[in-house]
Amino acid sequence: MQISDILSPAAVRTMSQTTSKKRLFQEIAEQARTVYGVDAAQTLDALQERESLGPTGVGHGVALPHARLHGLDHVVGLFLRLEKPLDFDAVDRQPVDLIFALLAPKNSGVDHLKALALVSRTLRDQDLRAKLRANEDPVALHAMLAAAPGIKAA
Repeated sequence: MQISDILSPAAVRTMSQTTSKKRLFQEIAEQARTVYGVDAAQTLDALQERESLGPTGVGHGVALPHARLHGLDHVVGLFLRLEKPLDFDAVDRQPVDLIFALLAPKNSGVDHLKALALVSRTLRDQDLRAKLRANEDPVALHAMLAAAPGIKAA
């Protein structure tokens, strides 16, 4: 599995400002509707429900919100780079500015976990995070993410 398998170039964007985690999730839900055709209300509810179980801010300014939805046939991703970091209740208590949201079919099983592991490992790379933060162009951001090593299917 590669990032390019789950992340459409149209699903990458830079946002100048968002005021709250809830507003960010609304943006992700609208972007998911536009790019992947999933129901925005269902996406928003699923992201908020998952976040209520525990924050998805994983540290180093990165958040990996994720949810399972009806209406998808494979795992899809959305990447947002925030110009102004947002408090996300991350494990290291640092605000986040790199958000990679994953949406998976309701019964995706191991594919969802593989995608989460891939994105998590990719964004642990300090050099990649620095490059992502230094660039605002969605095309360049997608290319950087797509160039990251994948994982072999089990």
